Amino acid sequence: MKSRLRNELIAGQAWKERRTVVFLSDFGTSDGAVSAMHGVANGISNHLRLDDLTHDIPQFNIWEASYRLAQALPYWAPGTVFVCVVDPGVGSDRKSIVALTESGHLVVTPDNGTLSHVADRIGLLEVRSINVEDNRLAGSQQSHTFFGRDVYSYTGARLASAVVEFEHLGPVLPKI
Repeated sequence: MKSRLRNELIAGQAWKERRTVVFLSDFGTSDGAVSAMHGVANGISNHLRLDDLTHDIPQFNIWEASYRLAQALPYWAPGTVFVCVVDPGVGSDRKSIVALTESGHLVVTPDNGTLSHVADRIGLLEVRSINVEDNRLAGSQQSHTFFGRDVYSYTGARLASAVVEFEHLGPVLPKI
């Protein structure tokens, strides 16, 4: 059943029609970090709708980010791409991932537990490890501290604007 649903969602790729990216982070809004992520997404396509779930997650509080994501995600249309950046391990060797949910949403995030509530409440059909070498903002290879801008916003916008296919982001992870 899940493989049939996965195949239908992949074939339809509603995110190509929806063209919406929703951002969640622990950055706050007192500096330019959120604006930089929006700028990267807008640079991919100025036809994307960019929205913010919240940027007031307490710093590095993965549980809170996971909870808020699961709380809001079901109210967005299938095909919406979520970019979630609460990453105490930025610059480390933890994976960057993209998940296809059973509800037809995509979530771009670090592999650090941010998907826990979504996995439990909504379900995950497939999770892929993002090949960061191929899926990052041009010229950002030397930066290891702003994956939210350089990898997650960039990848989310490319998915939402159909510049890259979900299947081409990297290998499938067995289970997270």
